[in-house]
Amino acid sequence: MAERGLDRFAVRVLERIGQRLWGFPPRLMGPIVAQLGALPALGWFVLNMPRYERTLRALGPLRTHLACTLISLRNGCRYCSFGHLYAVELIHLEQRGELFPLDARSVPRWIGLSPAELRRRMVEVLQQADLHGEVRWVDTTLALAAGSQRPVDAQESRIAHLVSMFRVLNDVGIAGDVEPDEAHDPLNKNIRLKSRHHELRAALA
Repeated sequence: MAERGLDRFAVRVLERIGQRLWGFPPRLMGPIVAQLGALPALGWFVLNMPRYERTLRALGPLRTHLACTLISLRNGCRYCSFGHLYAVELIHLEQRGELFPLDARSVPRWIGLSPAELRRRMVEVLQQADLHGEVRWVDTTLALAAGSQRPVDAQESRIAHLVSMFRVLNDVGIAGDVEPDEAHDPLNKNIRLKSRHHELRAALA
Protein backbone atom coordinates (compact mmCIF):
# COMPACT_ATOMS: atom_id res chain seq x y z
CA MET A 1 0.00 0.00 0.00
CA ALA A 2 2.78 2.42 0.94
CA GLU A 3 4.61 1.57 -2.28
CA ARG A 4 1.53 2.31 -4.39
CA GLY A 5 1.09 5.59 -2.53
CA LEU A 6 4.70 6.52 -3.28
CA ASP A 7 4.18 5.65 -6.94
CA ARG A 8 1.12 7.91 -7.13
CA PHE A 9 3.05 10.70 -5.44
CA ALA A 10 5.94 10.36 -7.91
CA VAL A 11 3.58 10.41 -10.89
CA ARG A 12 1.88 13.57 -9.58
CA VAL A 13 5.24 15.29 -9.07
CA LEU A 14 6.43 14.43 -12.58
CA GLU A 15 3.12 15.35 -14.18
CA ARG A 16 3.23 18.73 -12.45
CA ILE A 17 6.70 19.33 -13.86
CA GLY A 18 5.32 18.63 -17.34
CA GLN A 19 2.33 20.85 -16.65
CA ARG A 20 4.60 23.70 -15.60
CA LEU A 21 7.02 23.31 -18.51
CA TRP A 22 4.69 22.39 -21.37
CA GLY A 23 1.16 23.08 -20.19
CA PHE A 24 -0.04 19.48 -19.86
CA PRO A 25 0.69 16.33 -17.80
CA PRO A 26 2.73 14.04 -20.11
CA ARG A 27 1.36 10.53 -20.57
CA LEU A 28 4.82 9.02 -20.15
CA MET A 29 5.06 9.83 -16.43
CA GLY A 30 2.87 6.97 -15.21
CA PRO A 31 4.70 4.34 -17.28
CA ILE A 32 8.16 5.61 -16.31
CA VAL A 33 7.29 5.36 -12.61
CA ALA A 34 5.76 1.92 -13.17
CA GLN A 35 8.87 0.67 -14.98
CA LEU A 36 11.66 2.34 -13.00
CA GLY A 37 10.01 2.64 -9.60
CA ALA A 38 9.04 5.83 -7.80
CA LEU A 39 12.35 6.87 -6.27
CA PRO A 40 14.53 5.81 -9.24
CA ALA A 41 12.20 7.70 -11.61
CA LEU A 42 12.36 10.86 -9.51
CA GLY A 43 16.13 10.51 -9.22
CA TRP A 44 16.48 10.01 -12.95
CA PHE A 45 14.63 13.25 -13.68
CA VAL A 46 16.63 15.16 -11.06
CA LEU A 47 19.82 13.92 -12.73
CA ASN A 48 18.82 14.48 -16.35
CA MET A 49 16.32 17.33 -16.67
CA PRO A 50 18.61 20.19 -15.56
CA ARG A 51 21.19 19.18 -18.16
CA TYR A 52 18.45 18.84 -20.77
CA GLU A 53 17.27 22.37 -20.00
CA ARG A 54 20.84 23.64 -20.34
CA THR A 55 21.10 21.90 -23.70
CA LEU A 56 17.95 23.67 -24.88
CA ARG A 57 19.60 26.98 -24.04
CA ALA A 58 23.02 26.07 -25.46
CA LEU A 59 21.96 24.42 -28.74
CA GLY A 60 18.64 26.20 -29.11
CA PRO A 61 15.20 24.58 -29.04
CA LEU A 62 15.07 23.75 -32.75
CA ARG A 63 18.35 21.83 -32.87
CA THR A 64 17.66 20.12 -29.57
CA HIS A 65 14.19 18.94 -30.58
CA LEU A 66 15.46 17.81 -33.99
CA ALA A 67 18.08 15.69 -32.25
CA CYS A 68 15.48 14.25 -29.86
CA THR A 69 13.22 13.47 -32.82
CA LEU A 70 16.00 11.72 -34.73
CA ILE A 71 17.10 9.67 -31.74
CA SER A 72 13.53 8.64 -30.97
CA LEU A 73 12.75 7.73 -34.59
CA ARG A 74 15.92 5.67 -34.76
CA ASN A 75 14.97 3.89 -31.54
CA GLY A 76 11.39 3.35 -32.69
CA CYS A 77 9.54 5.40 -30.07
CA ARG A 78 6.32 6.86 -31.42
CA TYR A 79 5.55 8.85 -28.27
CA CYS A 80 8.80 10.81 -28.03
CA SER A 81 9.15 11.21 -31.80
CA PHE A 82 5.74 12.86 -32.02
CA GLY A 83 6.21 15.13 -29.01
CA HIS A 84 9.53 16.52 -30.20
CA LEU A 85 8.64 16.74 -33.90
CA TYR A 86 5.47 18.64 -32.98
CA ALA A 87 7.73 20.97 -30.98
CA VAL A 88 9.89 21.45 -34.10
CA GLU A 89 6.75 22.32 -36.07
CA LEU A 90 5.69 24.99 -33.59
CA ILE A 91 9.19 26.48 -33.34
CA HIS A 92 9.53 26.62 -37.12
CA LEU A 93 6.12 28.25 -37.49
CA GLU A 94 6.92 30.85 -34.86
CA GLN A 95 10.36 31.64 -36.31
CA ARG A 96 9.62 31.41 -40.04
CA GLY A 97 5.88 32.00 -40.24
CA GLU A 98 5.38 28.85 -42.29
CA LEU A 99 4.77 25.15 -41.78
CA PHE A 100 7.65 22.74 -41.25
CA PRO A 101 7.65 20.31 -44.21
CA LEU A 102 7.22 17.25 -41.98
CA ASP A 103 3.95 16.73 -40.10
CA ALA A 104 4.30 15.06 -36.68
CA ARG A 105 1.28 12.93 -37.51
CA SER A 106 3.43 11.14 -40.10
CA VAL A 107 5.68 9.70 -37.37
CA PRO A 108 4.28 6.13 -37.64
CA ARG A 109 5.47 5.99 -41.27
CA TRP A 110 9.02 6.88 -40.18
CA ILE A 111 9.30 4.30 -37.42
CA GLY A 112 11.43 1.35 -38.52
CA LEU A 113 13.37 3.14 -41.26
CA SER A 114 17.01 2.18 -41.63
CA PRO A 115 19.46 4.81 -40.35
CA ALA A 116 20.50 5.56 -43.93
CA GLU A 117 16.91 6.09 -45.08
CA LEU A 118 16.11 8.10 -41.96
CA ARG A 119 19.07 10.35 -42.72
CA ARG A 120 18.10 10.73 -46.37
CA ARG A 121 14.54 11.71 -45.59
CA MET A 122 15.41 14.09 -42.76
CA VAL A 123 18.07 15.84 -44.84
CA GLU A 124 15.50 16.28 -47.61
CA VAL A 125 13.02 17.78 -45.12
CA LEU A 126 15.63 20.18 -43.73
CA GLN A 127 16.61 21.31 -47.20
CA GLN A 128 12.95 21.95 -48.05
CA ALA A 129 12.71 24.00 -44.84
CA ASP A 130 15.82 26.01 -45.78
CA LEU A 131 17.58 24.70 -42.67
CA HIS A 132 20.75 23.63 -44.44
CA GLY A 133 22.90 24.38 -41.40
CA GLU A 134 21.14 21.63 -39.45
CA VAL A 135 22.14 18.87 -41.88
CA ARG A 136 25.51 18.23 -40.25
CA TRP A 137 23.72 17.76 -36.93
CA VAL A 138 21.67 14.97 -38.47
CA ASP A 139 24.91 13.14 -39.25
CA THR A 140 26.38 13.89 -35.83
CA THR A 141 23.26 12.77 -33.97
CA LEU A 142 22.88 9.53 -35.90
CA ALA A 143 26.59 8.72 -35.55
CA LEU A 144 26.50 9.32 -31.80
CA ALA A 145 23.31 7.27 -31.49
CA ALA A 146 24.94 4.40 -33.39
CA GLY A 147 28.09 4.57 -31.26
CA SER A 148 30.24 5.02 -34.36
CA GLN A 149 31.46 8.43 -33.19
CA ARG A 150 32.47 9.89 -29.85
CA PRO A 151 31.77 13.51 -28.92
CA VAL A 152 34.66 15.84 -29.71
CA ASP A 153 33.40 19.07 -28.14
CA ALA A 154 30.88 20.45 -25.67
CA GLN A 155 28.06 20.63 -28.21
CA GLU A 156 28.50 17.03 -29.28
CA SER A 157 28.68 16.01 -25.62
CA ARG A 158 25.24 17.53 -25.20
CA ILE A 159 23.93 15.43 -28.09
CA ALA A 160 25.57 12.36 -26.55
CA HIS A 161 23.69 13.06 -23.32
CA LEU A 162 20.44 13.24 -25.28
CA VAL A 163 21.25 9.84 -26.80
CA SER A 164 21.70 8.38 -23.31
CA MET A 165 18.67 10.17 -21.89
CA PHE A 166 16.33 9.17 -24.68
CA ARG A 167 17.43 5.56 -24.55
CA VAL A 168 15.55 5.40 -21.25
CA LEU A 169 12.58 7.51 -22.34
CA ASN A 170 12.21 5.62 -25.61
CA ASP A 171 12.41 2.23 -23.91
CA VAL A 172 9.61 3.27 -21.56
CA GLY A 173 7.50 4.72 -24.36
CA ILE A 174 7.88 1.58 -26.48
CA ALA A 175 7.31 -0.88 -23.63
CA GLY A 176 4.20 0.99 -22.48
CA ASP A 177 2.95 1.62 -26.02
CA VAL A 178 2.30 5.18 -24.85
CA GLU A 179 0.02 7.22 -27.09
CA PRO A 180 1.39 10.59 -28.29
CA ASP A 181 0.06 13.67 -26.54
CA GLU A 182 1.28 17.22 -27.22
CA ALA A 183 4.41 19.21 -28.05
CA HIS A 184 7.20 18.78 -25.51
CA ASP A 185 8.11 22.45 -25.44
CA PRO A 186 6.90 25.62 -23.70
CA LEU A 187 5.43 26.77 -27.04
CA ASN A 188 2.78 24.12 -26.46
CA LYS A 189 1.19 26.65 -24.10
CA ASN A 190 0.84 29.18 -26.93
CA ILE A 191 -2.80 28.59 -27.87
CA ARG A 192 -2.78 31.14 -30.70
CA LEU A 193 0.28 29.53 -32.32
CA LYS A 194 -1.21 26.05 -32.02
CA SER A 195 -4.47 27.25 -33.52
CA ARG A 196 -2.60 28.80 -36.44
CA HIS A 197 -0.66 25.57 -36.92
CA HIS A 198 -3.89 23.57 -36.93
CA GLU A 199 -5.47 25.91 -39.48
CA LEU A 200 -2.49 25.67 -41.82
CA ARG A 201 -2.37 21.88 -41.59
CA ALA A 202 -6.11 21.64 -42.14
CA ALA A 203 -5.82 23.79 -45.25
CA LEU A 204 -3.44 21.21 -46.73
CA ALA A 205 -5.70 18.26 -45.98
